Amino acid sequence: MVKILIENPLILLFLVAAIGYPLGHIRIWGSCLGVAAVLFVGLAIGSLHPDLKLPEIVYVLGLALFVYTVGLSSGPAFTASLLREGLRNNLLVAGVLLGAAALAVAVQTLFKLKTTITVGMFTGSLTNTPALAGVLETIKHLAPGETLGQLLSEPVVGYSIAYPVGVIGVVVAISLFQRHWKTDYGREAKSLRMFGALHETLHVRTVLVTSRESLASTIEELRSRHGWHVMFGRIKRQGHFLMANPSARFEPGDQVAVVGALEDLDLVTRFLGGESTEHIQYERSEFDSRRIFVSNQEVVGRKLRELRLSERHGAMITRIRRGDDDFLAHGDMTLELGDRVRVLAPRENMTAVSDFFGDSYRAVSEVDILTFSFGLALGLLLGIVPIPLPGGITFRLGFAGGPLIVALILGTVGRTGRLVWTLPYSANMTLRQIGLVFFLAGIGTRAGYGFLSTFTDSGGLTVLVAGAFLTVSAATITLWVGHRLMRIPMSLLIGMVAGLFTQPAVLGFALEQTDNDLPNVGYASVYPVAMIAKILLAQALLSITS
Repeated sequence: MVKILIENPLILLFLVAAIGYPLGHIRIWGSCLGVAAVLFVGLAIGSLHPDLKLPEIVYVLGLALFVYTVGLSSGPAFTASLLREGLRNNLLVAGVLLGAAALAVAVQTLFKLKTTITVGMFTGSLTNTPALAGVLETIKHLAPGETLGQLLSEPVVGYSIAYPVGVIGVVVAISLFQRHWKTDYGREAKSLRMFGALHETLHVRTVLVTSRESLASTIEELRSRHGWHVMFGRIKRQGHFLMANPSARFEPGDQVAVVGALEDLDLVTRFLGGESTEHIQYERSEFDSRRIFVSNQEVVGRKLRELRLSERHGAMITRIRRGDDDFLAHGDMTLELGDRVRVLAPRENMTAVSDFFGDSYRAVSEVDILTFSFGLALGLLLGIVPIPLPGGITFRLGFAGGPLIVALILGTVGRTGRLVWTLPYSANMTLRQIGLVFFLAGIGTRAGYGFLSTFTDSGGLTVLVAGAFLTVSAATITLWVGHRLMRIPMSLLIGMVAGLFTQPAVLGFALEQTDNDLPNVGYASVYPVAMIAKILLAQALLSITS
């Protein structure tokens, strides 16, 4: 069997993935390794024979695919995170990561650890696979050929030892602090709703207009004055239907369909009059309502107000579904490939509206090979450019940092003329998952045979304890400074901690604690900066401490 795997690397690749992926979903103490379990399966299988390893191109390709797709989807969140509180939050994260790097240097000096082991421990304790990948790329360019194999295996060993406690330690820290501070996540969520930070399930309600106070202003004026986070759809007036355009005014006896979170619907209902017994959102005699896939590249990357949908087709968008989440539509929202828009339009115009957006499921499942390949090539080129540091030191962003930075820029830009840089949501997630599995399987099998000897020679227990110290220190400082000194709500802060560690498993735990989407907001606001900072810091540690 070993001989078959050595001669057929593709079989080895998919066997490691097939075993590791389901193992990663096994929960231990409420947490799981996720896709990172593929790395440990690769280490185990690779330890059986020195030639039982995947070709280098497998993990390089996987790495490039993973970080590039992450960057494309994180671009807008990265840009938004640099505004207002986002800048403050990212400064906190950057400061903590700098402190963690300094602690890693102190640990190396105290316990006389190898530089490669220390850097691997740093990336593992902060659970950042792309940072490890960047280290391996740097070693490949700098290390002499006769020691290359050993030097490449040592960071993987340090990473593998520190990674599990890098997940468990953060979960334990969050659990202890939220219990000590007796955090009320429900109350926090209510206080943050007014700032639009909380995404909630959207509902539709028909409201009967009886209040005279609501007749003097337009719909847009009412919504702005009262801070309603709702969308008004169709209006039924004296047996006929009309669109609830922002400039429209209500009349006594109107029935209007309103979309929003339950609490906002209650506010609107009390002000306008009361809830109607009819459900006019289901009426199809004059207006039709339909979910339409956004597959036409002419509308992708454009704001809703630029589409002039009302002028062209007498239609309006009330909701946008992206991934598994629904969002209320507003003029500043930018459409992405794969979005599903809820459109309200006259029945006779619905076909034209569908054609306008594309409405092709097949199209949103495909990848534009031109823009995807060109953008990735630009990232790979950036990764091989030497960057000078003080003291005559140079480093490269590598096949992790280069594609990530280019993807963040292209993801923020969205489109250049007729070229659309972003990917459909489903295609992005698929490529990201495949890339990460390829990378983990590749580095796992290549480091597997030397794992046990390196673990023993490098003081595995010391690395484990030191990695746990780094993890707990970073999580504790972030939680204490963020909540006590900077007054960041815990609902957002524990998402930021997950983003600092770029750890989906911690994010999943945070979401379970809050039972709302606020941790996602914190996670997205710091994830790109944390990712880039750890890639750069890991390579800087490798250069400075060598």
